[in-house]
Amino acid sequence: MSATSVQPVPRRLRWAVADGVTLTGRAVAHWRRQPGQFVVGLIFPVLMVLMFGYLFGGAMSVPGGGDYPEFLLPGMFAMTVLFGIESTYAAVAIDAARGVTDRFRSLPMTSSAVLAGRAAADLLHSAAGLGVMLACGVAVGWQWRSGVPAALAAVGLLLLLRFALIWVGIHLALVLRRPESVVMLQILVWPLGFTSNAFVSPDTMPGWLAAVAAWNPLSATVAACRHLFGNPGAGGDTFPAQHAVALAVAWPLLLIAVFGPLAVRRYRRLGR
Repeated sequence: MSATSVQPVPRRLRWAVADGVTLTGRAVAHWRRQPGQFVVGLIFPVLMVLMFGYLFGGAMSVPGGGDYPEFLLPGMFAMTVLFGIESTYAAVAIDAARGVTDRFRSLPMTSSAVLAGRAAADLLHSAAGLGVMLACGVAVGWQWRSGVPAALAAVGLLLLLRFALIWVGIHLALVLRRPESVVMLQILVWPLGFTSNAFVSPDTMPGWLAAVAAWNPLSATVAACRHLFGNPGAGGDTFPAQHAVALAVAWPLLLIAVFGPLAVRRYRRLGR
């Protein structure tokens, strides 16, 4: 194979990366111009922590004993990641409804760069949100007990789940293309979050619901984070509980493998 036939591939890759960085910067610029929306998105999870930790914490029991706020915080970290799918959906749907997406498609840029730029920007937003949540947790007495490397691994699993959910949100937004349909997404997101182990142990639920909660992808990340942070409530007799870290990697990778190509294909087929 000649060098000339190989050269275009890295060149296209460089252009794709450059386009993705440019579009990531576009999203960050929007946050600077509209800081109120960005700040509210960071404050909402903090209010959830204070509400559940202090208003309801006294009535909650932790499996095997332990402090409920320490049991709660890994679940709240995962819930923050889950709720981020709504902001991803809204941003992509608004661009599609206003014709911004069509203008992007008319420009000489790779289709994957448009979606990768959105994914990178939302991942940065989520990292900032997790930073705020970690600081809030420390302020209310939560702490990790298994060392810094394990804590960083837990944060990595949270961001991996967020990255997977970004692609789910992008695909759904490109399919529906209506910002007001975010209400439909909320109807799906909230049950997914509450039928998990984020707030209570599945052991306290009816048998069928406990099985649903145990195999919930969110539950895998929560259980893995509790284990890595050294917080109470980790472990259990079920297969998902005993293999939480492996499932916390497998579930997001499966979502990315399914919804990533679907999102790119849908983007390329817009207008047809």
